[in-house]
Amino acid sequence: MILIFLALLAFGFVHSWLAGAGIKQTIRQRVGDRAYEGFYRMGYNLLAIVTLAPVFALVVLQSGGVVWHVEGVPALLLLAIQGIGALGMIASVLQIDGMRFIGLSQIRAYLNGSPLPLPEEPLQLKGVYALVRHPLYLFSLMMMWPFATMTESLLAFNLASTLYFIFGSMLEERRLLEAYGDTYRTYQQRVSWLIPIPRIRL
Repeated sequence: MILIFLALLAFGFVHSWLAGAGIKQTIRQRVGDRAYEGFYRMGYNLLAIVTLAPVFALVVLQSGGVVWHVEGVPALLLLAIQGIGALGMIASVLQIDGMRFIGLSQIRAYLNGSPLPLPEEPLQLKGVYALVRHPLYLFSLMMMWPFATMTESLLAFNLASTLYFIFGSMLEERRLLEAYGDTYRTYQQRVSWLIPIPRIRL
């Protein structure tokens, strides 16, 4: 359990480091502006998959003991929450440029000789983004936690993932403030961070 927790935290540290401005600038200087804009996002995602694969293997191979197990109606309710989380994830991705999120739009622009970097995406303020500022994290947590059977390894994975989401959202907030300024600051004041708590105006 501790090994899985530490492995995922190490993944989160490397993932966040690669998203930092310093390492991005170093890569840009090494490969050139156009190649960086064309391939960085896809490379970043592929590296995340490769480095996360051993953690998933540990969760499966070292499941450990059972922390909780429920059956019947409670299990169905947990499954329903996971289903809502899955639908929310789909809605969140559909609201943004999914191909750009993966990195395929950048590669296509590079190969076609189209201008790079791509234009800044508009700030999403409606739909699921009017519910919370980080719906991808929220709906991921809704799929991760409500398991009818929770093992020690899965619990460690979920705890570390939750910490990573919290830390990652803070870094993302800083980037969005730099990109959108007062527009995002107003959005922060109006919409909850990760948990959909209604804002009461006095």
